[in-house]
Amino acid sequence: MGKQFTVIVEKGEDGYLISEVVELPGCHTQGKTYDQLLERTKEAIKLYLHSKKSIVPQTKFLSLQQIEV
Repeated sequence: MGKQFTVIVEKGEDGYLISEVVELPGCHTQGKTYDQLLERTKEAIKLYLHSKKSIVPQTKFLSLQQIEV
């Protein structure tokens, strides 16, 4: 079984979906559809892990909050 990652998905102003992998700083991508986005996100994670090798931060996602100011 592979490692699980937390992914935040947002919709950009141009209509594209954008994903950001919480545990991997700078690991993000975009896609026109949700399926395309998930595919590209998995590819981005694999490329990130391959390029960073042993320098992957060991963090654990705790929560996501919306704060009104």
